[in-house]
Amino acid sequence: MPQLLIELLSEEIPARMQARAAQDLLRLVGEGLKAGGLEFGDGQAFVTPRRLTVVFEDVPAMSPAVSDERKGPRVGSPEKAIEGFLRGAGLKSIDEAETVTDPKKGDFYVARIDKPGRPAPEIIAEVVPDVASRFPWPKSMRWGSGDFQWVRPLQSVLCIFDGDVVPFAIAGIRSGNETRGHRFHGKEPFAVKDFEDYGRRLLAAKVLLPSSERAAAIAEDARELAKAANLELVEDEALLNENAGLTEWPVTHIGTFDKEFLEVPPECLITSMKAHQKCFSLRDPKSKQLANRFILVSNLIADDDGKQVIAGNEKVIRARLSDAKFFWDQDLKRTLDEMESDLEDITFHAKLGSQKDRVERIEELAFQIAGACDAVPEDARRAAQLCKADLVSQMVGEFPELQGLMGKYYALKGGTKPEIARAIELHYKPKGPSDTVPLEDDGDQVAIAVALADKIDTLVGFWAIDEKPTGSGDPYQLRRAALGVIRILLENDLRLSLLKKINLALAPISTLVGGDTAGVANDLLAFFADRLKVHLRESGKRHDLIDAVFALPGQEARSAEGTTANQDFDIALIVKRVEALSDFLDTDDGANLLAGVKRATNILSIEEKKDNTAYDGEPAGPLLKEPAERALAAAIAKVKFDTHAAIDVENFEGAMRALAELRAPVDEFFDRVTVNAEDKALRENRLKLLAEIRAATLNVADFSRIAV
Repeated sequence: MPQLLIELLSEEIPARMQARAAQDLLRLVGEGLKAGGLEFGDGQAFVTPRRLTVVFEDVPAMSPAVSDERKGPRVGSPEKAIEGFLRGAGLKSIDEAETVTDPKKGDFYVARIDKPGRPAPEIIAEVVPDVASRFPWPKSMRWGSGDFQWVRPLQSVLCIFDGDVVPFAIAGIRSGNETRGHRFHGKEPFAVKDFEDYGRRLLAAKVLLPSSERAAAIAEDARELAKAANLELVEDEALLNENAGLTEWPVTHIGTFDKEFLEVPPECLITSMKAHQKCFSLRDPKSKQLANRFILVSNLIADDDGKQVIAGNEKVIRARLSDAKFFWDQDLKRTLDEMESDLEDITFHAKLGSQKDRVERIEELAFQIAGACDAVPEDARRAAQLCKADLVSQMVGEFPELQGLMGKYYALKGGTKPEIARAIELHYKPKGPSDTVPLEDDGDQVAIAVALADKIDTLVGFWAIDEKPTGSGDPYQLRRAALGVIRILLENDLRLSLLKKINLALAPISTLVGGDTAGVANDLLAFFADRLKVHLRESGKRHDLIDAVFALPGQEARSAEGTTANQDFDIALIVKRVEALSDFLDTDDGANLLAGVKRATNILSIEEKKDNTAYDGEPAGPLLKEPAERALAAAIAKVKFDTHAAIDVENFEGAMRALAELRAPVDEFFDRVTVNAEDKALRENRLKLLAEIRAATLNVADFSRIAV
């Protein structure tokens, strides 16, 4: 079947917009073709700095004919109803409609609409200009006197269907079968017949179409250059993809900068070269120390083997690294304590005070949290005092992504204890779902205390001023902060009562913001509960088991929306309980006990609803007539005691083993005993026994919420 090839050639498209734009073009054109009745096979999208390309395989030459029957109003309906029917059906008069008789509803009008198939080029000629006119660029521009907008001025439009040009115009530019190659090495236009020919001709014109191939070529050449210099590449996938988005025919070269710049922290040099010149850094493969060399990527095949290109980049790099060295030298003239005093002039939030106000709150909270992670409380307080000081440094002013890291360097230069300096660097972690967290096993106890204090203060503060995340927005990244707290606690297996720490953080904030902060703690706990559920589900945990543990009675905090969370909310314990429950239910004892408990719960619910009463309380011993019910009552008493004892020492596996002892007596009870006995007292006693089954399992989880 025919192939459809489309290319939109323009001035340079910003690298950050390219991947999304290619997929948007593929999606929007594909939707337009399908809406026009053209069902196609595979579709592919490609992007270079100057072109968006899509190709669709197996596009039919015609859309299928369509027959439709539209039922209208009854004969004799008001004129307006008939007029609306005619408009909707595309009929000129009611005489064009048929009259159909329904034995029950009488006579009514029916429009039979037959739409013939349309040639594919006709549909394509409508779809492509329409997509171009409403293309979702994050930013676009107009040029000349027209109203058409594109990311950069459009230069040509290629559209070929089954080897022939599909004629239409976009912004006054007529479609054709011609394109151009590399800006410098293939600027003469050339015609193509299909996608295979297009790719081959572009390659000859020094355009490597797939961005993945450009990235792979850059990486391979950069590693070879590094190896030849007895160095290794500092890998950076984001920078690799950005360079692929800046070049159609990438050429790598190696350059040099003065060794004196190596006195500056390596991250500053790496960041400067990456941000300003998109250059890769190199290091010694043995010592891992940064080398005074770099890899640049050019979009030009130079006649002089790149000597002028290298010299130009070295000149710019020298200027940029001179700036970085100046910032470093100037920052070292001040201590972190001096920088910290300047935080008073930086507003954190109009309602939450300055950065200094916030640091003072974090200090006290970190001091209180320190014991939970075996950190020295005074070290945690000191690290918290200095953790935001580098925000006023010149280096962080130039490169905000270095905040925390620069604080570590300035702290070490000032003679601060290494664990405190490391805490200053790590307290922002994790910065996202793929980022690491500070770990006790790595000696990061102080960092853990400060990181938790920082995030809890942020959450409590914005909750207190009612700046919570909405369904569509989270400008202060509060979901990320909550997930950070959860991950730090789980990955370090830390025991921490969130409720107590939230209340500690809330006390100074309540004084600051005034107003009523009642309910903030419970509402924030409920938010943590929701975030924990999301995290556990994404980790592969069953959502019903999570709900079963969260639903334990007598331990809830309820938000304004009705969400509940365990008041003590010890995250590590909650997860251990979920994991133990999951392992138990994977056994035969667990699966069979679940079925028995659900049976007991269902019977009990039905009978309580029917009798309009709750069958609570201990069953009467003399009324336990059958051996099976006496055995069950004894087993329940033992299981209640054993599960309580196990849970009290946080032995959840032991609690599950104790619970397993209920399986046999529950099975025997249902095999041998009739619950709804004719004797009213006997029936009531047996229903209380069922309630005891439910109560015994509620020590562990709410089994009614678990799917069989």
